[in-house]
Amino acid sequence: MDVVAIMEALAEQGVTVLFKADAERMAERRKPWTLVASGAPLREDVLVRTDAASVEQCLAACLPRLRELGFSFPE
Repeated sequence: MDVVAIMEALAEQGVTVLFKADAERMAERRKPWTLVASGAPLREDVLVRTDAASVEQCLAACLPRLRELGFSFPE
């Protein structure tokens, strides 16, 4: 899965995508990765967000929701 291509495709549709690796959570062996998708195409009350153990788990949690909201991106 090409994370950069997915992020670019979403950005082209007006979605801001943020990946974060949290050093403190990583040191504590908690879910260190966060994915947040927001922006103008999403309603004010819609924020797609998850914390997970890996980038892949973040994508697995958030990409289906973004598809449900009508966004497209590479597989």
